[in-house]
Amino acid sequence: MTVRTATPSDAAPPADPVPPADAALLDNPAWAALTGPHAHLAERLGRAARYPVDVSPFTALEDPADPRAWQDLAALAGAPGSTLAVTAAEHAPDGWEAQESGAGVQLVATALRTEPAPEAVRLGPADVPEMLDLVARTKPGPFLSRTVLLGDYLGLRVDGRLVAMAGERLRLPGWTEISAVCTDPAHRGRGLATRLVRAVAHGIEQRGDTPFLHTAADNAAAIRLYESLGFTLRRRTAFLLVRSPGGNDPR
Repeated sequence: MTVRTATPSDAAPPADPVPPADAALLDNPAWAALTGPHAHLAERLGRAARYPVDVSPFTALEDPADPRAWQDLAALAGAPGSTLAVTAAEHAPDGWEAQESGAGVQLVATALRTEPAPEAVRLGPADVPEMLDLVARTKPGPFLSRTVLLGDYLGLRVDGRLVAMAGERLRLPGWTEISAVCTDPAHRGRGLATRLVRAVAHGIEQRGDTPFLHTAADNAAAIRLYESLGFTLRRRTAFLLVRSPGGNDPR
């Protein structure tokens, strides 16, 4: 099935539009998070910032088109030849080696019905081994040993075993991203992910933020699910896995 991905010019407008200044933060959400609510986690140098490597692989630039931001990123990376996952960037300047690129879509909650999930349990550092095991089996995206510090995570257990979870990743002024949505294959088809998304979104709305999320542009099933829940496709997104200048390629 071919999925048409939206661009800023043709994406359907939100059912409940937000002020342009607020929505603009979503064009570079990792930067808005690292210089906003997640500044206490940020490693920053000038126009470049990143999360600690055991929290998130994401790196952000104030303006991905600004060569000075890439210079700051090279200095922030430290050793020449470092590998970095740069968000909101489609191209790297001369001297940088683009190793991998990816396309995604960003969806914003516009008609999402949120509600608590009384049966869900709050997950924390003590639950990380189980969370990492579930992520390894379901592959929802990057989740590391301290990713749990980014926000609230909820899980569902069956006979004591963690079988589904969802939580918060990027947090920027007025917005919080829902991420790590995953369900053990043996327990799919029971609406567990839907209940957790609604519950995580409920917590986000309780503090006055609007939920949003990202998924791969070719993940038709996820896009259909999120749209059916009340998310609106807003824009296409991009990221680059790059190697900083000056290193020797070990291959």
